[in-house]
Amino acid sequence: MTAGIDGSGNVTGMHIKVAGQSINATLAPQAIKNGKDERHLQGCYEKGPDAQLGYTFPTLLTEYVMKNTHVPVGPWRGGVNTNQNGIFMECFMDECAKAAGKDPVPFRRALMQSHPKHLGVLDAADKKAEWDKPLPSGTFRGVAQFMGYASYSACVAEVTVKNNVVKVTRLVFALNSGHVVNPYLTREQIEGSVAMALGAIFLPEISVENGRIKQQNLDTYPLLKLSATPRIERVLVPSFDFWGGVGEPTICVVGPAVANAVSAAI
Repeated sequence: MTAGIDGSGNVTGMHIKVAGQSINATLAPQAIKNGKDERHLQGCYEKGPDAQLGYTFPTLLTEYVMKNTHVPVGPWRGGVNTNQNGIFMECFMDECAKAAGKDPVPFRRALMQSHPKHLGVLDAADKKAEWDKPLPSGTFRGVAQFMGYASYSACVAEVTVKNNVVKVTRLVFALNSGHVVNPYLTREQIEGSVAMALGAIFLPEISVENGRIKQQNLDTYPLLKLSATPRIERVLVPSFDFWGGVGEPTICVVGPAVANAVSAAI
């Protein structure tokens, strides 16, 4: 990813280059068109509808090449490509904000005026987390927003870093899934996203041994334990004009929010 920033700290253009493996190459080859799998760009679509980019740049060039290896890939809790694309986009947005000398939240807001639903969840998470309120010494914040599976989500993470050990102490989520049928279950889905995302960041790995995946079950693929789970706060801001997902779109903002908080710490 490459961006242009002028003397006033405003983004003048964005260049996104994506290369990677395609899930559809093995699971749904009929979805491959002209050697490309558009699903790989989830969260970066200019027009959407289900995973639209939440920023408007004066100029934008997105390039994509499908590069498959001999090891097939599959979905991870259904989040599929929003999981990595959210990290790429939202961590880079923080890098741009730092280069522009601006706070990462208002920096994003300036680019989100044409995306009111994206902006709505960012503002809701910002308000709940009290972004402008000073933190205790040694605690740092990070933010991320993204869209996936027709829903809009944002997350603010608070972390401490001591002796090179990262501890996530608080996560604040805002979600607009259009309608909310069962708020209790919706909040539980968000909490499940946290367990999966933080577990993937700090604990498990998938390895190949003798041509097979080595980790076969939860005894060799450890998940996050309750004792290591941070305080989780959820804000539901449904706009009641569409039907979106919950478990998938919320998992993708955990990683970049935590990474951006760690970056603020160092």
